[in-house]
Amino acid sequence: MNIKEKLSIYADVLENEPMSKHTTYRIGGCVRFYIYPKNLISLMRVLHILKEEKMAYEIMGRGSNVLWSDNFFEGAVINLDRYMNESYIEPDGTIVCQAGCSIINLAVEAANHSLTGLEFATGIPGSIGGGIYMNAGAYKSDFSNILDSVMVLVDDQIVWMKKDDLMFGYRKSSFQSHPNWVILAARLKCKKGNKEEILSLMDSRRERRLASQPLDKPCAGSVFRNPESIPAWKLVDELGLRGYQIGGAQVSLKHSNFIINANGQASAKDVRELIALIQSLAKEKYDLDLITEVEHFHCE
Repeated sequence: MNIKEKLSIYADVLENEPMSKHTTYRIGGCVRFYIYPKNLISLMRVLHILKEEKMAYEIMGRGSNVLWSDNFFEGAVINLDRYMNESYIEPDGTIVCQAGCSIINLAVEAANHSLTGLEFATGIPGSIGGGIYMNAGAYKSDFSNILDSVMVLVDDQIVWMKKDDLMFGYRKSSFQSHPNWVILAARLKCKKGNKEEILSLMDSRRERRLASQPLDKPCAGSVFRNPESIPAWKLVDELGLRGYQIGGAQVSLKHSNFIINANGQASAKDVRELIALIQSLAKEKYDLDLITEVEHFHCE
């Protein structure tokens, strides 16, 4: 059997798949295999097969915080969103959710059960696994504020890790320094609240996002983490770069901490060069090191 035949026993497998179909930037070259494991056993077998074949792989969510290389990747991308996306709500407000769950859908589900705590996440278009990996957040809250523990696959062992052992910080977690750890599920601790108030807050924040962010263009959300001294968007404005463009990549006129794929033809190289220019000028003029929120995959 060839590699694809082995993998196809356990997963849906796409071959020579453009990553531009799987990132919100609509950017990225082809990968050898794009894989949707059907369950936990399938995921473990897929990982074993890839290791046996000495094939590199990445585990990715909904591609909402990703800049993927323009080049062909002779490896695999594993996506948990299609099948490993179940969630359960316990009477005390605990939500147990698999890594492939949509953050937005889960926030809505929590609101419909009169649970408060996930309102900050209603505009984050990623998966639970990706949100925990990056400790995604908004409105002065993030996943670490409601997280109890994470189910992780480590060296073929499934373990529950407590939040306090995972070194969460501003857009940081232990997972970023342990790429071999696979987030499988999480326990989130929400509280009982007023359903109408929760939904009203979510609606108002949705309207605010639509008014202030370029969500009609391919992008990956905020590009830079905020330095302590100044919001990243304001720094980019002070550098005079709002609207600046390299190739098809443009600093958004609507929100200058967003870089958009302005014409649908931007390359990862265009975005990288624009990011590098902003970082260089921020360092030169203000001695500030701008750190990206966007994850770079196989970008030289």
